[in-house]
Amino acid sequence: MDNRAEVREFLTSRRARVQPADVGLPPGTNRRVEGLRRSEVATLAGVSVEYYTKLERGAIRGASPEILDAIAKALLFDDAERAHLFDLAHAQSPVARPPRKRSSRSWAPHPGLQWMLDAVTGGPAFVRNGRMDLLAANALARAFYRDVYDMPGQPPNIARFTFLDERAWQFYPDWDYFAEVTVAILRTEAGRDPHNKELHDLVGEMCTRSDEFRRLWASHDVRHHGTGTKTFHHPIVGEMTLAYEGLAMEAEPGLTLTVYSAEPGSTSAERMALLASWAVSEDQDRSASADSESSVHDGP
Repeated sequence: MDNRAEVREFLTSRRARVQPADVGLPPGTNRRVEGLRRSEVATLAGVSVEYYTKLERGAIRGASPEILDAIAKALLFDDAERAHLFDLAHAQSPVARPPRKRSSRSWAPHPGLQWMLDAVTGGPAFVRNGRMDLLAANALARAFYRDVYDMPGQPPNIARFTFLDERAWQFYPDWDYFAEVTVAILRTEAGRDPHNKELHDLVGEMCTRSDEFRRLWASHDVRHHGTGTKTFHHPIVGEMTLAYEGLAMEAEPGLTLTVYSAEPGSTSAERMALLASWAVSEDQDRSASADSESSVHDGP
């Protein structure tokens, strides 16, 4: 995997972000670079300037875990950035993991997984992959992401909705934050699974169709997205602040199970219950419509 440009841009962008004072160095004068100099990073990491320059130019193959860890510490990486650096190095290894063969268009949840999702009745529960396709969901998740499912094309994709559908600006009150998180998740996945053609196709489409996505993609930000709270404005029930937990699926590497929940007794919980009732009503209406249509076609 020739990802030298990816490595170069990632390390360069991280170096530009760190100021001398952040790592205990004097600011000095006549600084011609934004952030740290290569020589300063090399000193902090305990390597020669020549070797660090080689790494920053993308030739990261063969770098030891100790060297990578030293660079991560010198550039003040968080856990997600450190893991991303290791993923980029691993992609250049002659024993790098083979490309994943599973396609989001052909994958389907096994019955037990769907039963488990359906057993979650207090909040949206869904399975997504690293490119943010919604692959399986309970009834509340389908109601929660009704506009995502309403977009043309399959499978429904949260990233495409965020940047290419005007309804996203209403659904996400803090759209800028959600946009940054979305791109960081995709960038993280690109480092973890560099052979994923579907992911590359999605990124190419988004860069072509969205100036904002293209700008954020160029920032090379990455993140782990496991737990927290988010605020949404649902078109049916209004604003809800929800806690979320994202769990990596041991039996399905690369997939994440996410569950949203509202604080018990809160206004958000009341609105989630209202959304659940609306979802049941919608399912009943669809079933009745399907039965009626079937009767017409069957005839007497």
